[in-house]
Amino acid sequence: MTRLILLAALALSGCAIVPRSDGPQILFWSRLWAVCGQSYAGRVVSDDPVDRDMAASRLVMHVASCTPEAVRIAFHVGADRSRTWVVGRTATGLRLKHVHRHRDGSEDVPSQYGAFSRALFIRENIPASATNVWAIEIAPRQTFTYALDRDGRHFRIEFDLTRPVPAPPPAWGAR
Repeated sequence: MTRLILLAALALSGCAIVPRSDGPQILFWSRLWAVCGQSYAGRVVSDDPVDRDMAASRLVMHVASCTPEAVRIAFHVGADRSRTWVVGRTATGLRLKHVHRHRDGSEDVPSQYGAFSRALFIRENIPASATNVWAIEIAPRQTFTYALDRDGRHFRIEFDLTRPVPAPPPAWGAR
């Protein structure tokens, strides 16, 4: 089955490709909408020892909200509900943002980042993240995959789209 990959280096950066009505970004967008409102369990499939705690946690993605402008995907790691992936439509394509919140709902300093956020990582003294490349891949009715790659780092989670799970409680300070 054809797999579509949304790559931060191309589709999510300031150099985004303008989507055609029949293009891969439109197809990717429709595949996101097909799972809107659903939740799925996932597992870490990469083997970096730094991800050991996350790999031991219950991982759930909840495609919490779909509007013509953005799809918001809450990513829960055990009881931690601080992460949300936002795939937004822009005039030039799609863009992935990562939203991180504290328990009180306030936004964490390293938040709203994506491929366009090199300056944020440098300012916040997280230089290793300045070369991050993120990817989201959807194999319809099979898997949703989130990946992060940079020199010396590979992280990948797969969510099973064949078996929805109950929606987790709303994310902290969800907006």
